Amino acid sequence: MKAKFIVGGAVIAVALAYLIYAGVTQSAVYFVTPSELQAAPVASKAYRLGGLVAPGSVRWEPRTLQLSFTLTDGKASVPVRHKGTPPDLFGEGRGAIVEGRWAPEGYFTAALILAKHSEDYKAPTDHSEAGYKELIKSLRRPGS
Repeated sequence: MKAKFIVGGAVIAVALAYLIYAGVTQSAVYFVTPSELQAAPVASKAYRLGGLVAPGSVRWEPRTLQLSFTLTDGKASVPVRHKGTPPDLFGEGRGAIVEGRWAPEGYFTAALILAKHSEDYKAPTDHSEAGYKELIKSLRRPGS
């Protein structure tokens, strides 16, 4: 009788460990760098590609929603194409992770862009009436 409880407890422990492992590996955000992708690209395989948006590389066509840019890790660069609007935090010199597929034509087709932001929060330092008025004015400015 005692052996059945030990075996049953072991089976439950193994199942629980597997569920925890599977949950952690599926929720972890892994990505390859441009250098890793260029070392062994596989056409049509789904990837998460991470790097910095190269300065001067962003081309945005609002009429067709075509966005193209280059992601770099400092060693290699990968051209990226995306159909859709870029995220608010997306920009040149900023970090981004894109999800999509490597095209045989030599570029990465992104279905999703995740813009990375700075981990440093800086609270506003100007709490005066003038600072508040400047904030309100900037919010009312067209294109802001």
